[in-house]
Amino acid sequence: MKPTVAILGAGALGEILAGGLLRAGWSPDDLSLAARREQRCAELQERLGVVCHLDPVAALEGRHIVVVAVKPKDVATLLDQIAGSLSDDQLVVSLAAGVPTSVFERGLGDVPVVRAMPNTPALVDEAITAYSPGQYVSEDALKEVASVLEAVGKTVMLDEHLMDAVTAVSGTGPAYVYLLAEALTDAAIREGLPRHAAQLLVDQTLKGTGALLAETELSPTKLRAQVTSPGGTTAAAVHVLEEGGFRAAIEDAVRAAAQRSREMGEAAAGE
Repeated sequence: MKPTVAILGAGALGEILAGGLLRAGWSPDDLSLAARREQRCAELQERLGVVCHLDPVAALEGRHIVVVAVKPKDVATLLDQIAGSLSDDQLVVSLAAGVPTSVFERGLGDVPVVRAMPNTPALVDEAITAYSPGQYVSEDALKEVASVLEAVGKTVMLDEHLMDAVTAVSGTGPAYVYLLAEALTDAAIREGLPRHAAQLLVDQTLKGTGALLAETELSPTKLRAQVTSPGGTTAAAVHVLEEGGFRAAIEDAVRAAAQRSREMGEAAAGE
């Protein structure tokens, strides 16, 4: 039996999760949403067939899992709104980047809280979601949370101190890939390819490469070696990327994103 779910904060991520749950077999009657604007609620109800409330307390009533999908800066306000409204058998799943489970436990009491970080490929059920339990979460509760998160892709459980790194790698990671796609497409056009062909070549190359990485047991290093002949075109291209600091730039970007995640968590915690 699938757990009932309330999603508080029906922005882009909240809508993506709701859509994924519906595709995975959840009934619209087993879901509820909360949004701040009447127009947004009306749009979601029409598009998804899921009831949407302006009052988050009304949205979470009778739902077993309560997903918090608001922006990190809005977490404190939401917790003030719902404090005292959760029953003993409800679970909270936070998708708010950077916000530790301790913030929820402090605001809501001895409530089971799981911190999770999905990414936008959830839109096509290809997300990777890392999650970590707070101090009041049981093994059975974790299984229920995993069943919800796995509706939109794969999951991995990690210690909470690693979640800022997760945010920087997989949460932010799609943006790195999109930027690479933009650069490759622009370069292809400069080499004379028509835009439609450039986009098709780049999009399918990234899709196929991602699938190869995920579905084989070979490391990225070994896979790269397979397409890098000595003195060939790939070797020449990789040399330019390495000389230009490609690897260091990626490392610096991940470090900056992780630091920003930590700062948002500290702000939410009032530190």
